Amino acid sequence: MAAFLVTYSLLGAGLAMDAFSVSIANGIRESAMGNVRKCLIAGTYAFFQILMPLVGWICVRTVVTLFSDIQRFVPVIALILLVFIGVRMIAESFGHHGDEHDMKCGVGGAELLLQGMATSLDALSIGFTIEDLGFDSALLASLIIGAVTFVICLIGLAIGRTVGMRLTRYSDVAGGIILILVGIEIFLKTKGGF
Repeated sequence: MAAFLVTYSLLGAGLAMDAFSVSIANGIRESAMGNVRKCLIAGTYAFFQILMPLVGWICVRTVVTLFSDIQRFVPVIALILLVFIGVRMIAESFGHHGDEHDMKCGVGGAELLLQGMATSLDALSIGFTIEDLGFDSALLASLIIGAVTFVICLIGLAIGRTVGMRLTRYSDVAGGIILILVGIEIFLKTKGGF
């Protein structure tokens, strides 16, 4: 059991790096964020990191051929979503002037869900690696991954908030650039998925 916990904690840390980077961007963007909001954002990323391996586990046991055809497009989808959100953040930054309003305007609900999906798409393939586990063990592995993601994202939000308070005027631009770079990194680390 200890080896299982260590294995999936380390896997969760690796999978959480994209969400960590996006959390930093959100912390920069919304430097006046309270604890409830931090938990909501980190919880959204954790939810998708729990959901995606389970979806992969279900797919590998039911529709393997369809899933393998779709999987090659996952990096492209992540790239498109994160670049779209990043460009939108940068464009919106030119409508504000670095005032108190900027520190309070953060990621909206739909945007947060898109970020959660985009940063957890690589966790979908984890379903292939846990296919030999029973459902209870697959669920436990996913919960461990989600818990690690939650903690790592809270750290990312705190880092971003600290940076954001110093870069108020440029926080949306910095956050947008980080999202675009994360999208490109996801795309490139899988060689474009093709």
